[in-house]
Amino acid sequence: MMAVMENAVEKIKIWFRFVPREGWFPQDTEGLWAMPLGDDTACVRNIPFLQDGVAEGDVVRYQTDADGIHWAVGRVSASGNCTIRVVPVPTGPLGRNPKAVCQRLSAFELGGEVFSEDFPMVAFTAPAGADFAGIKTLLARGQTEGWWHYEVGSGTDEWWNA
Repeated sequence: MMAVMENAVEKIKIWFRFVPREGWFPQDTEGLWAMPLGDDTACVRNIPFLQDGVAEGDVVRYQTDADGIHWAVGRVSASGNCTIRVVPVPTGPLGRNPKAVCQRLSAFELGGEVFSEDFPMVAFTAPAGADFAGIKTLLARGQTEGWWHYEVGSGTDEWWNA
């Protein structure tokens, strides 16, 4: 019996440049994994921790420099997904526990990644069609009750209007 193999396309790293924010990380670039779609376009396949205005599933255009590094030059199409970043308050009821953050948001079945053990920020993808109003309500409650701080790195009209 022969196994059927999908077209195996290797992921590439697309780099984004941005101005570092005061009081935030000193980095001015972030690399995101992406699946090539054409000569100069790719679909983002992980959640941005630092780059604003892009979400997992968005299609971006890139240019490749002389060193073979792929630099994002713009978004071609939006996926409808949103990027949300949540940092637990160390002195709050969740402590520095990113798993506790994920558990609080688990009812919404969001995909999430943890930045690092030293900085337990969790970046979530809220997929198009998710209960944006419910997510926003819980995020606001958690911030008010001292569980976490949060920000929206990439929101859609549906997110902002929910």
